[in-house]
Amino acid sequence: MLSPSSPPVPQKYLRMPHAMKGMQVGLFGGSFNPPHAGHGLVAEIAMRRLQLDQLWWMVTPGNPLKSTRELAPLARRIELSEQVAKDPRVKVTAFEASHHVRYTADTLALIKARNPGVDFVWIMGADNLRDFHHWQRWRQIVMTFPIAVIDRPGATLSFLSSVVAKTFDYARVDEGDAPRLARMKAPSWTFIHGPRSLLSSTALRNGSAKQKPSS
Repeated sequence: MLSPSSPPVPQKYLRMPHAMKGMQVGLFGGSFNPPHAGHGLVAEIAMRRLQLDQLWWMVTPGNPLKSTRELAPLARRIELSEQVAKDPRVKVTAFEASHHVRYTADTLALIKARNPGVDFVWIMGADNLRDFHHWQRWRQIVMTFPIAVIDRPGATLSFLSSVVAKTFDYARVDEGDAPRLARMKAPSWTFIHGPRSLLSSTALRNGSAKQKPSS
């Protein structure tokens, strides 16, 4: 829900982006509080390695697992996301706010119902995988769309011990098959290695972000 005191969000961001049947579309959601070059790097890697036609950069009204006290207004996070997401194939959107959905499982179910014939893949940073089993109906998420886990600093090895990686180990796909992932039947997921950024939204809010990228 949007606070009455929050700046208005332009209507174009409250509508679900359009994708044609047969397209491969990545779904990249987060609070983006604030968005930074690390997010942009994840989106760029996903677009290239998954051979996507589009990527939906979904700015959420709020993360149920995180405090909203430091959450910047949705309109501001959208504005900053547009500055980071330069590729015209990346569609910044906040349609979840207009549909009053808070949980990823509900968002993905809505997307699937409204876009028959479109091949979606959920994109997440490896750092999120460690706590993924705390998400609401996490098993349903894995069973809805294929998932691409993008490497993040400090998470390359620890993700293997995560609950979701162990639970769905049988559904892991070789990284070399990433271009076909969106067309695969869920559950299926892969881990994508690549350049990593040490930037984090928490560090940026605290004014202590590390600017040096890691290879």
